[in-house]
Amino acid sequence: MTPFICPLCQTVFNKVNNTQVCKNNHHFDVAKENYLNLLPVQAKSSKNPGDNKEMMIARRAFLNTGGYLPLAEKVAEISEKYLVNIEQAQVLDLGCGEGYYTQLINQRLKKHRTCGVDISKVAIRYAAKRYQDIDFCVASAYQVPLADESIDLIIRIYAPSKAEELIRLIKKNGYLITVTPAPRHLYQLREVIYENVNAHAEENEAVQGFSKLEQMNLNYKLNIDDKEQLQNLINMTPFAWKFTPEKLTKLLNQSFWDIECDFNIEIFKKN
Repeated sequence: MTPFICPLCQTVFNKVNNTQVCKNNHHFDVAKENYLNLLPVQAKSSKNPGDNKEMMIARRAFLNTGGYLPLAEKVAEISEKYLVNIEQAQVLDLGCGEGYYTQLINQRLKKHRTCGVDISKVAIRYAAKRYQDIDFCVASAYQVPLADESIDLIIRIYAPSKAEELIRLIKKNGYLITVTPAPRHLYQLREVIYENVNAHAEENEAVQGFSKLEQMNLNYKLNIDDKEQLQNLINMTPFAWKFTPEKLTKLLNQSFWDIECDFNIEIFKKN
C-alpha cells in the first residue's frame, strides 16, 4: 500500500490494477518504473519543473564516484540514532532527486519505511527504476501528498521547503534533519568564479515550529584526478552557469584538484 494520498482531495488510495484510485474517483496511473506522478498540472511552474536531465545525469555520475558518500553515511547514522526507540517509523527524503541518499538511508533503516519526493520527473523515474523497494513520487515539496502528522523523520538535503508544510507532515515530537552548505563548501571552485567569495552560514536558525537539538559540521577533502568527475561536480551545481569559458578552461587544464566539502548538519524536533 502506498503511503501517498490523493493530491486533489487528500484521501487515501486503493490500487485497482495498475492505477491508484481515491474515494472521490481521482485516478493516478503507476508508471512502469513503479512511481506515482502526483504533481497536479496547476502546481507546475514550467512544463518540466525541477532539475533537468543533464543536471541529473551529472549528479548521478558524480555521486556514483562516492564523492558525497561520507555525507550520506553520516545522515543515515544520525537518522538511525534518533529513530532507535520507534518500532516502525515513516521516513521522508524531501527533494530526493535520483534517490542516492534515500537508498543509503533506507539500507541503514531496515526496520523502518522510507519514501522519496521530488518535483523532477526525470529524477524520480531514475530513482524508482533503480531502487525498487522504496516508494517514490513526483510532487512539490510545498504540497507533499502525505497525510497530516504521518512522518516520524524528514530528511532535507539542500531542498527548499516551507515551515508550515513541515509542521503539517511531521508527527508530534518527530524530527527534521537538514543539510546545508557550510562556509568552506566547494571553496576552491567558488574562488575561481568570484573575486570575493562570500562564506556560507556556519549555522541556520531553528525552523519555525521546531527546536534545534544538535548541530554538527562535516568537512573533508575530495582529491580529484579525473577531469570528468570534476566536470560532473560543476555541472550538478549552479556553478555551471557561473563560470566564464576562460575560467573553466583554466581550471580544467589542471591535472589534480583538492576540493573541500563542508556541510552543516542540523537536527530539529517538532515542538
